[in-house]
Amino acid sequence: MSAGVSGKRVVITGATGGIGLAAAKRLGSLGAELAIVARSRDRAARAVAEIMAAAGGGAPGVDVLIADLSSQAAVRRLADEIVQRYARVEVLVNNAGAIYATRQLTADGVELTWAVNHLAPFLLTTLLVEQLKASAPARVITTSSGAHHGARIPFDDLTADRGYAGMGFRRYGETKLANILFTAELGRRLDGTGVTANCFHPGFVNTGFNSNNGGLMRLAMLGAGLFARRPEQGAETLVWLADSADVAGTSGAYFVDRRQVTPSAAARDLESARRLWQVSEDQTRARSGAAGR
Repeated sequence: MSAGVSGKRVVITGATGGIGLAAAKRLGSLGAELAIVARSRDRAARAVAEIMAAAGGGAPGVDVLIADLSSQAAVRRLADEIVQRYARVEVLVNNAGAIYATRQLTADGVELTWAVNHLAPFLLTTLLVEQLKASAPARVITTSSGAHHGARIPFDDLTADRGYAGMGFRRYGETKLANILFTAELGRRLDGTGVTANCFHPGFVNTGFNSNNGGLMRLAMLGAGLFARRPEQGAETLVWLADSADVAGTSGAYFVDRRQVTPSAAARDLESARRLWQVSEDQTRARSGAAGR
């Protein structure tokens, strides 16, 4: 991908607040043709207004795509809409994520944190992989987290039947580990196609994340937020991965503060990465859409 996102189609999930919105503002100001994915049209409309204001009228229009990423049917409809609406997608940003204090299952029978944080980006990316290849050079960027340290993929308990400890933080760490393993395997499968795949840790950012889990958690996060980064700081690496020529030839890597760093030993287990890919295909029934081996 040539340096700069100006004039390039960028699809970004989780762009109505926090890191995603901060990144969308910056990418829009750089001239990217943005398509933001949101659950709510009202929140999307507010985000579009902020993105356009930040660009000072110099950005192309911002498209809105509505999808509930916890639903595999909705993710499939989203992918279909993207393919139909856009002749090319040069950057796909899998940024949407959440943490849930209690165990919940989606309509697909999948544990909710796993569905939103891992299976949604896996499914969306694999469904769009041919379009990304046709748009090459192209990039896939996934928001992970330092919370992956100490985590393991619970291959024998993916629905968390046997425990959901720590107010969901352990489960969240598992999904962030899955993001890194997914990126590594995706990078391997896309080698030579002109499409790169990388992920990053934005740091601890004051975004309102985890505020969906009750008043006590909102209060705790408010206090912690006094020591957190601003969303604009958390978005810097995301924007750099989308825009910079410095990483044009890098794939399958994990970044922190615009530097490639070594993730945990579990995140470097390539056999686990391959196994996770197969399990994720089984969970999404998406073998026909998966990237080539």
